[in-house]
Amino acid sequence: MSIENKIAMYRKQGFPKIWVADQKDGTYINPLIHADYSDPDVIKVNDDFFMVASSFNCIPGLPLLHSKDLVNWKLVNYIIDSIPFDDYSIPQHGRGVWAPSIRYHDGYFMVYFAMPDEGIFMSKAKDPFGKWEPLVCVKKVRGWIDPCPFWDDDGNAYLVNAFAKSRIGFKSVLAINKMKPDGTELLDEFRIVIDGNVNHPTIEGPKMYKRNGYYYISAPAGGVATGYQVILRSRHVYGPYEEKIVLHQGDSDINGPHQGAWVELDNGETWFIHFQDVGAYGRIIHMQPVKWVDDWPLMGVDTNGDGIGEPVKRYKKPNVGKQHPIEVPVTSDDFDKGTLGLQWQWHANQAPGWYSLNARENHIRLYAYNIPGNNSKLMWNAPNLLLQKLPAPSFEATTRMEFNPCSSGERAGLAVTGTDYAYIALNKTENKGVRLSLTFGNGDKGYEYEVEGRDIDDVPKPIYLKVHVDKGAKCTFSYSLDGEEFVPFKQEFIAREGKWIGAKVGIFCVSYENNALNQSSASIDTCKGFADFDWFLVEEV
Repeated sequence: MSIENKIAMYRKQGFPKIWVADQKDGTYINPLIHADYSDPDVIKVNDDFFMVASSFNCIPGLPLLHSKDLVNWKLVNYIIDSIPFDDYSIPQHGRGVWAPSIRYHDGYFMVYFAMPDEGIFMSKAKDPFGKWEPLVCVKKVRGWIDPCPFWDDDGNAYLVNAFAKSRIGFKSVLAINKMKPDGTELLDEFRIVIDGNVNHPTIEGPKMYKRNGYYYISAPAGGVATGYQVILRSRHVYGPYEEKIVLHQGDSDINGPHQGAWVELDNGETWFIHFQDVGAYGRIIHMQPVKWVDDWPLMGVDTNGDGIGEPVKRYKKPNVGKQHPIEVPVTSDDFDKGTLGLQWQWHANQAPGWYSLNARENHIRLYAYNIPGNNSKLMWNAPNLLLQKLPAPSFEATTRMEFNPCSSGERAGLAVTGTDYAYIALNKTENKGVRLSLTFGNGDKGYEYEVEGRDIDDVPKPIYLKVHVDKGAKCTFSYSLDGEEFVPFKQEFIAREGKWIGAKVGIFCVSYENNALNQSSASIDTCKGFADFDWFLVEEV
């Protein structure tokens, strides 16, 4: 089947759902979401579940997902449209929005997060699906991370947090601050409640709860890729706290199971949602059953008899009283909705004129903005890459593009990004021709080079670009001029994660020369170079 016939079929019956955890037999498989929703936090409000995750320098930021059964999740919103600091107009890899918490208090959904260079912030909304209120700076401070609010039964409010050694000089301790009841300001100096430097190095990501008269702090320790889940409990807010390891890799093949949220259902069931770091794929989402023993949670299943839970691969679904439809975060896009799909993020705050969904019907038009900075010939520095998370271990992403270049140095195509990155693109050359190239680059080392390429007399209209991603994030790029036969590039590319985020896949139109429209300009009238993308198709293979 030709790619255009396949697109016509999908337009009638719906684009494919990628990575379905619900097995339709009363069970689910882990991971729930095979995509980079890092540092998840989850709450239950009535019959609805909401999840937030880190977004770092990617915009819009703070993704909000919704579920009715803890298994089927849909991306429904973002908490912030931009980061309110000028330096985020260009990529700030590894900075930005870290480890949020979500709570429901006094009729409001409230999300707290840290920016390790700027402070602790919060936003709230009565309707989580609508527009969230402007950010409030709870504390302007450097080096505080992973904030979680807690409202006690007596009306007192607290904030528990961790610290980033890279910014403040120490880590592996958790602290509690008293907070105004409305959650907008801290009232005192922090008090350290656990020093993990001896027993639990890199303890961080705390979440605070209260159950059966105990205060609990749930916190990962031991490092992102190799750590475990610690539970602290006390009869008093400030401790002293007992400690217990309740989830680890054990004899499973799930590394570093930790950092997440526990959720209690009306029927008493408890579940723990957490991430697993899988390199280029980012931090993917798992869920474990929780059993309570002597007021300690045991997460997962103790398969080796050591008293500590190990992650499950397949388990019965939470009992929420009814069956719900299959839902997964969206991936493919027909660009016909009039608004940008929620799967897409930029690498920095969006500038006016980067794109248009109205310039050509049922297409997205990306304009050739100049890459800012001293290293303007590195894709790593481009803010206007339109990207989404890798959705499965193996998949194909294909797009139909028409390129309309104006000046030499302009290029448009399909990319897989991370610290190592690769892209297939049409390039406007100095001799007024066009070159089709496969290019590799590295952001840390500051290089980019053509791997394979061919000169083309005329700009092909359209051209089809594809990347096949195999297990292990092995990527093979190909192209087609007719939508029937795809010609592969020979060189394989192995994707690698970025700064605290997984690799991403998406489309772009940029300029490597200064004669393109400056990215800070609000006008697109003088910009003649652009690329039109008709659709973006993601299929699991």
